[in-house]
Amino acid sequence: MNTAAYLRRLGLPGLLTAPISAETLRALHAAHVERVSYEALEIWLGRATTVDPLESAERIIGGRGGYCYHLNGAFSALALALGYDVTRHRGGVQPRGAEPGVSGNHLVLTVRGLPSDANPGGEWLVDLGLGDALHEPLPLVAGTYRQGPFVYALRPSEVAPGGWRFDHDPSGSFEGMDFGLEPVGMSSFADKHVELTTSPTSGFVRVATVQRRDAYGVDSLRGLALTRLGRGAHSVTLGTARDYYAALADVFLLPLDDVSDGEKDKLWRKVHEAHESWLAGGSA
Repeated sequence: MNTAAYLRRLGLPGLLTAPISAETLRALHAAHVERVSYEALEIWLGRATTVDPLESAERIIGGRGGYCYHLNGAFSALALALGYDVTRHRGGVQPRGAEPGVSGNHLVLTVRGLPSDANPGGEWLVDLGLGDALHEPLPLVAGTYRQGPFVYALRPSEVAPGGWRFDHDPSGSFEGMDFGLEPVGMSSFADKHVELTTSPTSGFVRVATVQRRDAYGVDSLRGLALTRLGRGAHSVTLGTARDYYAALADVFLLPLDDVSDGEKDKLWRKVHEAHESWLAGGSA
């Protein structure tokens, strides 16, 4: 992996030789969620991906994003290359109305050995792959935490013995996330990745979703509905391909330089048709 290129992608080239610290980890995390969007457009483009962190890192360096396996996988490789003590964990995101569990539909990271005044124990929850959730790492300490307009909570998990539960802000797109503390390898997510990227019941397959977090809120694009949630909320429907691709470039920092004009035409038609089906009461 080209660590220097990855840091340039984050706008932080000076951190290549920076001391390992909680503050540097915070800077890396915040820059990553601000500059690298949560997205699964490769599915809609008909491009297969894997959970290999180095493959994900190369795609991110090239200007794209990904979802949890890609974003957290790549970030773990970056952090390890910089000398951080990173562990990967099996997690489970709980959609609203569903039961909590640790299904493996989410990859979670923790980082150890970085004490601070607010976190003397030095262990942190690091998660670039929750879409509209964390902007900065959270101390792995039970409590409530405000980040911008959103309030989160950490507490012992009721479904993962010895593990943790992250409760999302009530305005968030999901209920919460549980994870166990046992270290896992990336191969343990391979089968679930195939399911999430190919099953017609997968949210990634049903709706083309893009999200990008910043210090003040989150921008979300679901189908053609572009929403800003922060200090208040507003939404607009993108009516043309030009508007759609302008939003991807300007709001989500996704110019899609790796996508041909022909592929963009096909992508627009698929997203537009799915949105129209949803408006008509279909399955999108």
